Amino acid sequence: MSFGACTELSHFLAVASFKPNSHNCKCTATINHSFLNAIGGNNRALSMSNLKKNDTRVVAVRAEGQGLTYKDSGVDIDAGSELVRRIAKMAPGIGGFGGLFPLGDSYLVAGTDGVGTKVMLAFETGIHDTIGIDLVIKGIVDGCKQSDCALLGGETAEMPGLYKEGEYDLSGCAVGIVKKDSVINGKDITAGDILIGLPSSGVHSNGFSLVRRVLEKSGLSLKDKLPGASTTVAEALMAPTKIYVKQVLDIVSKGGVKGIAHITGGGFTDNIPRVFPEGFGASIYKDSWEMPAVFKWLQEAGKIEDSEMMRTFNMGIGMVLVVTPEAANRILENGNDTDKAYRIGEVISGNGVTYC
Repeated sequence: MSFGACTELSHFLAVASFKPNSHNCKCTATINHSFLNAIGGNNRALSMSNLKKNDTRVVAVRAEGQGLTYKDSGVDIDAGSELVRRIAKMAPGIGGFGGLFPLGDSYLVAGTDGVGTKVMLAFETGIHDTIGIDLVIKGIVDGCKQSDCALLGGETAEMPGLYKEGEYDLSGCAVGIVKKDSVINGKDITAGDILIGLPSSGVHSNGFSLVRRVLEKSGLSLKDKLPGASTTVAEALMAPTKIYVKQVLDIVSKGGVKGIAHITGGGFTDNIPRVFPEGFGASIYKDSWEMPAVFKWLQEAGKIEDSEMMRTFNMGIGMVLVVTPEAANRILENGNDTDKAYRIGEVISGNGVTYC
């Protein structure tokens, strides 16, 4: 394969399976975030008529009683999803994580993305080499080496007046090719398949609008030590995004992988169901992997609800593979300190994601 910069092979794959849930836990279904936000978070007693009559009171209750949310920080995941849905109506080749273009017996596969507001922390910290795995010069080169990708030409533009001195923005495109009969598209996923999680290196490049709000509210500086960790806040937040290409290709080559979901914007709640056929959902075992200290700090400092954390951040799992039970056993048995993997849940009948 030959890809451009900012490769995320996860954009092009799906996930697998295991055996019955040995956790014996009760699961709680996800809720309608838009509705709860509208009526004041967890206060289910409020009706829509009360909302119209008492807008000021409802907003005041929410502001005092709830923690920070991604939407309050300026990012509306629902609006973004609706935009993608509308674009997909006009361009059916657009996929959940990448787009497919027919080329003989193969498809060209492409995806594009940017670093997002993580660049604003790069400006503040002066740490620019790590953000490049998410897309800057030296980081771009490092990222391509890690994923065995060719770095092709792109556009560099000078735009006086658009960016302040010392600021920049980044975007990148990855292009690959896959045989039509080798596409992993999730169509064979069924109840009982297993969710295998590959650990993240930290926040990666999603949720930084909320991260910056939490940092502002926390009273800590970027140079302060991150609570519960040996690194500074800046070092934890600017950790380069993990590149999964080689690990995922190795797992895929051994068979049993039905789908792959990259845990980006939308977190677990929105990304995992995107690879499922209609009528299937996911049961996630929340305590089945090691959660990095940065997420514990973000939740505590921002008083962020569990549902908001799971819909905004990767929570320590950057890639989820849906696999057969047999493949799950093999992946977990072959895991090591370099290529760790966790059994984080299973596919169930129904829709959405539940957490237990």
